[in-house]
Amino acid sequence: MSTPVILLQDVSVRYRVPLERIRSFKEFTIRWLRRRIRYRDYWALRDINLEVMRSQVVGVIGRNGAGKTTLLRVVARVVHPTAGRVRVQGQIAPLLSLGAGFQQDLTGRENVMLNGVTLGYSRGDLLKRIDRIVEFAGIGSFIDMPLRTYSSGMRARLGFAIATDEMPDILLVDEVLAVGDAEFRQRCEERIEKYRQGGMTVLIVSHAPQLLAKMCNRMVWLDKGKVAAMGSPEDVVRQYAASTALTVAQPQQDLRIKG
Repeated sequence: MSTPVILLQDVSVRYRVPLERIRSFKEFTIRWLRRRIRYRDYWALRDINLEVMRSQVVGVIGRNGAGKTTLLRVVARVVHPTAGRVRVQGQIAPLLSLGAGFQQDLTGRENVMLNGVTLGYSRGDLLKRIDRIVEFAGIGSFIDMPLRTYSSGMRARLGFAIATDEMPDILLVDEVLAVGDAEFRQRCEERIEKYRQGGMTVLIVSHAPQLLAKMCNRMVWLDKGKVAAMGSPEDVVRQYAASTALTVAQPQQDLRIKG
C-alpha cells in the first residue's frame, strides 16, 4: 500500500483573539506583563483527518472563515497545529496568497530572482528560466516595471509561473486561479494536469466549486473548521450546494413543444 504524501491526524489549530482593542505594541506589552489581556479562543480547525496520495489533485471548498487557508498553512508548515500530527513528504511550492514574498518597489524581474531564490533556485538557473516564466505569466513589458503597478491578477500569474516553472512534489494553491482570465486559467489547468501525470500532488483552495470539480479527483468541504464532507467532486459539490443554497448546473432540457 502506498504512503500518503500529506497526512493530517486529528489536527486542530486554535487562535487566541484579544477581547479588547489594543492600539499599539507598547500597550500590548504593558497589558501582557500585567496579565491584563483577556482572550477568546477561536478554533480555525478541529480534529482534521486527511490523507492525500501522490498524483492526487484535492480541492478544498467552504465559506469564508471555514479554515481553508489555515489548512494550507498547516501543510506548508507556516502554522503549527495546536494539537495533532502533520506529515508531509517532498518539496512544497506554496501559493498561499497573492504576491506572497514579493516586494512592491522591485520590478517583476527582480522579484522573479528574489522569489526564485527562496524556492531553492540558483541565480544562474533563474537567469535561464526567466524568459520562460515571463512568457507563461503573460505580463510582457511589465516585467521591468515596479510590482506596485501590477494588478492582483498579474501578481498572481507571476507567482504561479515562478512556483510551477519546475514541477514540485507538492503544489499548494490558495485562490490564485480565481483572479486570472479564462486563457490563463486554461494554461494553469493544463500545467497542473501535465505535472499531475508526472507525479505532482496538488492541494487547491477555491470559492468556485465547479472549477475545482473540473480539476480535482477528490474534494473536501470544510465548515466551521471541521470536515463536513469528503469524497468525489460530484458528491461533495452537491452536498455543499444544497447546504449553501447554491445552484448546481443541470443539463438543459428540451422545452420545444412537440406536435
